[in-house]
Amino acid sequence: MRVGIVGAGRISGQYSATLARLPRVAVTAVADLDPARAQQLADQHPGARAMPLPELVRSDEVDLVLNLTTPAQHAEVALAAIAAGKHVYGEKPLAATTADGRAIIAAAEAAGVRVACAPDTVLGTGVQTARAALDAGRIGTPYAASAFMTAPGHELWHPDPEFYYRPGGGPLFDMGPYYLTTLVQLLGPVRRVVGLSSRSRAERTIATGPRAGTVFDVEVDTHVAGVLEHESGVLTTLMMSFEISAARLPYVEVYGSAGSLSLPDPNYFTGPVRICTRAAGDWTVLPVGAGYLDGGRGIGIRDLSDALAEDRPHRAGADLALHILDVMESMVDGAGGGPVVVASQCARPERIDGVIDPI
Repeated sequence: MRVGIVGAGRISGQYSATLARLPRVAVTAVADLDPARAQQLADQHPGARAMPLPELVRSDEVDLVLNLTTPAQHAEVALAAIAAGKHVYGEKPLAATTADGRAIIAAAEAAGVRVACAPDTVLGTGVQTARAALDAGRIGTPYAASAFMTAPGHELWHPDPEFYYRPGGGPLFDMGPYYLTTLVQLLGPVRRVVGLSSRSRAERTIATGPRAGTVFDVEVDTHVAGVLEHESGVLTTLMMSFEISAARLPYVEVYGSAGSLSLPDPNYFTGPVRICTRAAGDWTVLPVGAGYLDGGRGIGIRDLSDALAEDRPHRAGADLALHILDVMESMVDGAGGGPVVVASQCARPERIDGVIDPI
């Protein structure tokens, strides 16, 4: 699988490190608005070349375009790659709107190429070990769940944080995909949502890097709370915030008729999965039982490559990514009103049976 990377910003380093160690995957091209930054990333991969975006999507040396641009550019880059006959793997969210997401999927189906989307953290041993325990009935029948992401704001660590506070950003669209994709992995797709949101400030200030002290506008709400009703009937309480400096809340927990599961941070691939059953009466750590071992961002490209070779669906599918986008958009668009029916549907993704060493 020959990969052309579009976008050589901060997140590209994590993808680059993963792709460099995967067999049967090679980075062959890099494009970025800053040619020097593109060259710097290309230099990390023997034989890779820095080139403009139009040349990259047309290149015979590229099978898949890895789209690491900002959310506002996701649809434009994906559609250009699809039009050139390339597979696409994109950073989350799939697009800035569900309308753009549907256009990407329709174009891919017409072109006969595949589209995959982050997060692939759900393919790691953290979420997959929890999925195996849940499917084995270790906590009985699940009836409720909770998911909390709290942070004071990305402007405290990111040198160019403005896009996090524009449409397509905010805590829900930025961090929500990790949590929502985990919840769909565990409990299936979402049927209805109720949401409320707010923002405390109209402006924020960059705290680090060469632009420290720069003030910028906040264009989206920075605290979102709501309830999800899954097709399975499970109710999930959700809170995503860029307003909280400190909190003692679980990342993701699932509550069942015979016990509870507590998952590690879904922004990462690994971490302890804890279980407490009525019979045992205390929390214990489950042994690692499933998922890609020592995964990193980009492991979904390995899964996509294998899926193409094996003629099976890939796990980080576009229908799942569209559903997650639809859930988030429904929460924001319906904020303050009654329950909103989520229009999109997706299958509960296929779990990973056993532990896979990606190397």
